[in-house]
Parts: sequence; C-alpha cells; structure tokens
Amino acid sequence: MNVTRGRSRTAPERDRPGWLRGAPPPGWARVLPTALLVGVCLAELISPEPLDIGFLLGAIPPLAVLAHGPVATAVLGTLAVLVLTVPVFDLDDPGSTDVLTVCFVSVLSVLLSYVRSRRDAQLVTERAVAEAAQRAVVPPLPRRVGPVACAGLYRAAQRGTLVGGDFFDVRAGPYGVRAVMGDVQGHGLSAVATVASLLGAFREAVLDQSDPEAVAARLDRRLAVDSAGDPHAELFATAVLLDFSADAREVRIVACGQCGPLLLRDGKVLEPDVEPGTPLGLGLTEATAPRVVSVRLRAGDRLFLASDGVTEARNADGVFYPLTERLPGLAAEDPAALAERVWSDVVRHCPDVRDDVTMLVLAPCPPTGP
Repeated sequence: MNVTRGRSRTAPERDRPGWLRGAPPPGWARVLPTALLVGVCLAELISPEPLDIGFLLGAIPPLAVLAHGPVATAVLGTLAVLVLTVPVFDLDDPGSTDVLTVCFVSVLSVLLSYVRSRRDAQLVTERAVAEAAQRAVVPPLPRRVGPVACAGLYRAAQRGTLVGGDFFDVRAGPYGVRAVMGDVQGHGLSAVATVASLLGAFREAVLDQSDPEAVAARLDRRLAVDSAGDPHAELFATAVLLDFSADAREVRIVACGQCGPLLLRDGKVLEPDVEPGTPLGLGLTEATAPRVVSVRLRAGDRLFLASDGVTEARNADGVFYPLTERLPGLAAEDPAALAERVWSDVVRHCPDVRDDVTMLVLAPCPPTGP
C-alpha cells in the first residue's frame, strides 16, 4: 500500500508527508519574508553608504505566497512598499517605476495567495474524504480478534494512498477466526475496486462458510462475476486464507497462487508445507478444490505473512531481501513491533521500494493446560 521514495532516508522519514505533498509549510517558509524585510532595513540603517538593495523587497510578496494567506501577504507587501519609499532607509532613491513594480507584484501575490488558500482548503477536504473512504475499505486491524493477536502493515506503491493492490483482514465468525492476505492484479487506485469487492466477499463468507476452501471458492466466484462483463478484463488475485480453531491450537491454511505463511517458533523460522494453488478469479476452484494444510500451534508461535513487495525488494546489487534469514533476528513479542522491524529492515536493504508492501502478523494465544 504507501511507499514514498528516497535513497538515504530512514523508514520514519519515508512515511512522513512532505511540504509539497500536503503537509503544513515549514517554519522557515513562514519566517523568511519577514526576515528578509528586517534584514534589508537593518542593512540600510547600519551601512554608512546607501545600498542598492531595494530590489530584494520585490521578492517579499512572492515568498509570502508560499506560506501565508492573502491578509498576511497584503500586509507584507504594503510594508515592502513603505520601506522602499520611506526616506530614512534611502534605498538609492527608487524611481516611480520601481515602486509601481513592487506594488504590482504585491497585488498579484495577494491574488495568488487567495487562490492557493482556497485550493489548499479544497484539497484538505478532498484528502479527508478520500482517506475516510479508503479506511472504510481497509479499516485498521484491532490488536486482537478472539484468541488471535494481530497486526498489519501496509505501504502503498502509489503516493498519497492508503489502499492499493494488496489487502488483508482478520475477522471472527461463527466458525472461528479467519484471516486473509492477498494481492490483486495491478496496484494503486486502479485496484481499489477489486480490493473492496474481495474484502466484501471475504467478510460475508466468514459468516456463511464453514470451511476455508469454501471461502476461497466464494472469493474466486466474486472475481469471476466482476470480470464477466469484460472478456479482456483478465481479473485475478493471489491470496492466503487462514482458519483458526476455536481454541487457536490449530490453523488451516489455503493458498491460492501465493506462498503460505512463515511460522516463528522458539527463535526459528519454519515453513509449513503449503502448496500454492490456483489464483482466484480463474473459475477453477470448482474443478480443482484448493489443498488445505493443518498446522498445530503452540503458545508463543507467530505466523508471518508478507507480500512479494517484501520478498522481491532488491538492493543496488540486485539481491532480493532475505526474509527467511532476517526474520529470526527481528522477532518481537508484539506483532506490531515485528512488522515495523521488518519494514525498517526492508528499507535499509532497498531504499527505493516500488511495489505495494504488506505484512500480516498473527499470534495465536491458545489457552494453557491440556
């Protein structure tokens, strides 16, 4: 889901919105026009000879547009004109042309500041609506769903988006806790509709279907129906479904075109023998039922799922990120901390991640005793 790009920045800096991407202007941008005005005045008062630096005053109104509203821009422009014409500063006796130029630039800057302020307000509203819509599609995971502690991490390849081609969800239903993580064809905003459709089908299937393979069939049918109207749609997705028993001592796994989860146990990484089946959307689940693999779980086990944005991240030498090798050293009791550690390590390995990155960490908490 959201990856900002850079070559030497740390993970927190990569996730922080920049000034030109909607964040408030930095302090220096707000102070710069006033500092320039004060600097010109002080330089003229201190210098024993008149200085021909009145041209600097013409830059004050445009600089004010970057960080101030129309009122503040008008005030700064008026002050620039006054400083230019007050005899005490003796700015090399500016002519009427210089004064009129600064006046014109000031008026134009006020107009531009008004337009910018209106557009900023509109963008803030649209961004809030878009964020609310995207969070409705993929809401934040709760820290615990039934007997399963969970954490998800998503960084979209397209800047400014919270949803892309990857998806995950964890839901409790009458048949236990179910989890899904997958990747639809494409990425960015063009894939949001498919993600929303799949997640809606998954949430319904959790309530209706008693077996994980039946949930997979429901998702497969959903994609097949969505692409039926367009013979060239070629709509498909890969996904992994996990079905936890009521006591979280066992999990059943169904893989549809994607590798299964990694199991962290006693400081080691185990790879359950999960065979990637047919991707969703090809209408083949009815002909070939996906294989279900059951894995017994212990207290302290953690299941780690990652998209190919993690495993296919390559450094400058073309080396893929060694997830299986790095994971034991990054293990943490808190599922969210484990996901963040892996993400930071991925960024160190490949600062310029260009694909959606998704991680899902599940820590079943079976009851103690026999």
